[in-house]
Amino acid sequence: MDTWWTALQLLAPAFWLGSVFAISFLEAPLKFRAPGVTIPIGLGIGRLVFRALNITEVVILVVLWIATLAATAAPTTAMWWLLGTATVVLPVQVLGVRPTLTRRSDQVLAGAELPRSRAHYVYVALEVVKVLALVALIAVSTDALLS
Repeated sequence: MDTWWTALQLLAPAFWLGSVFAISFLEAPLKFRAPGVTIPIGLGIGRLVFRALNITEVVILVVLWIATLAATAAPTTAMWWLLGTATVVLPVQVLGVRPTLTRRSDQVLAGAELPRSRAHYVYVALEVVKVLALVALIAVSTDALLS
């Protein structure tokens, strides 16, 4: 049974990382370059996609915590710090930054022409921190759990 927990400790952050890369760094910027995609359509798509991504991230995070706590092999200090970093970043994005972005997109959808949002840069910076934490967690976990 412990093999399953170890597998989840390795696979969950890899799946999470792939999801973030696919959505945040590929889909999000590229959708606005597609023919016929207007700002309102792109914002509508973005809201749906990021809501789904964030729900998926929460599920993955819960699974990762369960796997980490249930495994018989004790996680290293680095694993705890990296998991903690991802655990802090996600709610800051979802509960702290996304509401600001939603209010702003409501204004844009209502016809307001606004400059680029600083909150968007904060969200992207947090994505980068989360990606770095997940990459490091995968590396540290692989080394610790498979050696």
